[in-house]
Amino acid sequence: MFGWKKKRGASPDDLMARLRPDLSRESLGVGPGFPGVAPNPFLSGDARKRNAELRTGVLALGVLVGWREVNSNPRVVLMFDVETADGISFRGIADEGLTVTELTRLAPGQTLPVRYRPAVMDHYVALARDADPVHVQRLSDEIASRKRT
Repeated sequence: MFGWKKKRGASPDDLMARLRPDLSRESLGVGPGFPGVAPNPFLSGDARKRNAELRTGVLALGVLVGWREVNSNPRVVLMFDVETADGISFRGIADEGLTVTELTRLAPGQTLPVRYRPAVMDHYVALARDADPVHVQRLSDEIASRKRT
């Protein structure tokens, strides 16, 4: 209608690369198996479901690699090198809404508790803001002892 046609074959990743080149897979330094930036979690049913599952996910530690601001809410995409209690390491991505204060405290190399879904293992993680500091320290000690041996 009115001269608009849906273009066939254009994937969401292609659209993201055109609209936000700084959030494309290439600029984030990840391969084709890595998830693209999710649609707004307040609008997408899949994103809401994933975020609900991540809130109850398994605790792991993530070393912050970098981040990109998605909009001025500020909503950011955080990239982590994640290590689990089981000894699994993977690159994780978190789509988070942060306050300006939290955003100014981010620094590459910073270790933060994250939650992931071991049954899915799709690279999506979420910040574990509710994690017990004692449990996080125990997990950190366990991962450090495994690296020493």
